[in-house]
Amino acid sequence: MAAPKRGRSASAQSRPGRSLALILIAIVALTGGMFASGNTTPRLGIDLAGGTSITLQAHNEPGQPNAINKANMNTAVEIMNRRVNGLGVSEAEVQTQGTSNIIVNIPKGTNSEEARQQVGTTAKLYFRPVLASEASAGAAPSASPSASSSGSSSASPSASPSSSASQKATGSSSASPSSSATSQGRAVTDALKADSTPSPSASASSSAKASASPSASSSASAAASKLQAEYAALDCSKKSAQTTAGKAAKPTDPTVACGKISGVWYKYVLGPAAVDGTEVKKAQAVYDTQTAAGWQVQMTFTGSGSKKFADVTAQLAKNQQPQNEFGIVLDGQVVSSPYVSQSITGGQAEISGRFTQTEAQSLANMLSYGALPLSFKEQSVTTVTAALGGEQLHAGLIAGAIGLALVIIYLLAFYRGLSVVAIPSLMVSAILTYVIMALLGPAIHFALNLPAVCGAIVAIGITADSFIVFFERIRDEIREGRTLRPAVERAWPRARRTILVSDFVSFLAAAVLFIVTVGKVQGFAFTLGLTTVLDVVVVFFFTKPLMTILARRPFFANGHKWSGLDPKGLGAKPPLRRTRRPAGPAAGPVDPKEA
Repeated sequence: MAAPKRGRSASAQSRPGRSLALILIAIVALTGGMFASGNTTPRLGIDLAGGTSITLQAHNEPGQPNAINKANMNTAVEIMNRRVNGLGVSEAEVQTQGTSNIIVNIPKGTNSEEARQQVGTTAKLYFRPVLASEASAGAAPSASPSASSSGSSSASPSASPSSSASQKATGSSSASPSSSATSQGRAVTDALKADSTPSPSASASSSAKASASPSASSSASAAASKLQAEYAALDCSKKSAQTTAGKAAKPTDPTVACGKISGVWYKYVLGPAAVDGTEVKKAQAVYDTQTAAGWQVQMTFTGSGSKKFADVTAQLAKNQQPQNEFGIVLDGQVVSSPYVSQSITGGQAEISGRFTQTEAQSLANMLSYGALPLSFKEQSVTTVTAALGGEQLHAGLIAGAIGLALVIIYLLAFYRGLSVVAIPSLMVSAILTYVIMALLGPAIHFALNLPAVCGAIVAIGITADSFIVFFERIRDEIREGRTLRPAVERAWPRARRTILVSDFVSFLAAAVLFIVTVGKVQGFAFTLGLTTVLDVVVVFFFTKPLMTILARRPFFANGHKWSGLDPKGLGAKPPLRRTRRPAGPAAGPVDPKEA
């Protein structure tokens, strides 16, 4: 019988303890991370733990054509699903109901308030020039919003929205509740006149300017007076004003708006939109470690957006504060109002306003996934109980326990002593699966639902199948007349190929299922794929090394009848022995008679 090959494979055979130590260290590290994070149990889905159910109703904006149709509703569902689900496994369900309603189910443990903002926000973004601004209630801001841009940008930070450069330097508000309405109105009127003055590129000719009719001038004055009145009456300290001011304004019209910056609400007069949010190609939240800006949202514009943004910043840089600012307006609300000193070119910019990480990621999320094609209003918010889900979870756990018990009984009956390898391998696989699921909850918002529990139960069979393939290969080698140690090493390459092919097919099926399905079925696919990968890890780093060690023990090496590897019980052939060629006759003189 040929001896095992020397070299790298022989070295691996002689040191199986390294693989066992490696996987045990991984288990200890992951378990320690689980306890250190405080997430000692997997996060449960809405069907198991309950949660919040939100009903959103689509509606048309005043004066707009009817846009509520199946295509727009499906697009809205897709965008909402991406916003809330992130990687697709957080178990938030988004589905249509009827022709104009969307139901969003958010599991317990998710920030339902943040999720409500994510799904219901239209995310219509505009960059509008600031014509005037002031503190809504005379409160001085406690911190300074800032804005800058990357690359060749030159946007500078502003201390607070105001209509006075000196006020920005001191950080105090220039308009108190007792401010003169005349001075406020003059500021707004002058700003509107400046904004309505056509630029040279927009002018047809000097004669066209001269022929402007008195009626057009009076119409502009009436619009300015109306906007002036809206601005004077606007109180952004009231929630009704915060949610409605400027929301229904057309992109081509000037408007008033509210904005919360560094915890203080301000009111603004904004000019027509200069750049549309659809011209933002990409947005991402980043943390600036080089300056004190903290969390920022980096934006990359499209080709047309880059040109428009460069043009508007070039025009604003010529003005005095606050008319050298542009307001970044999201759904009618100003989220930042940086001022610029020169044209920002290069197609890249950064929004910074002392965001928290959650605020920056939320804004980048909405900008990246795009605006909803429809406007929605919240119709109802209800709390979902988990009474039925708890019963189903209990039944599922019982089913899993019964399945595991049957597998163990089968292993004990047919493989006897080899159960010492199979049962610990199942335990290692179960521990890794549990710990990783617990860690994935806060990491990627993974939520365990009933289909995911089914996937974990199916994984018991997949893992047991890998052991059986390996054990049967070993038995085949013993039937050929080989002893246990060489039988293990010769069986492993053949079993390894079969296990890898089988697990690859299972993982491919799980991946396809995860991609083409939505909702709860994705939980099943994700769990199936995860446990399939863990099966490979356990077989390679635990089952095979443990089998190599046990093959050196007399109980298994001598083929005890309870070892599951008894040569007689397996019908083995006689042991293979090395055969030597018989020696030839000795050379010597030839007998003449025989010759």
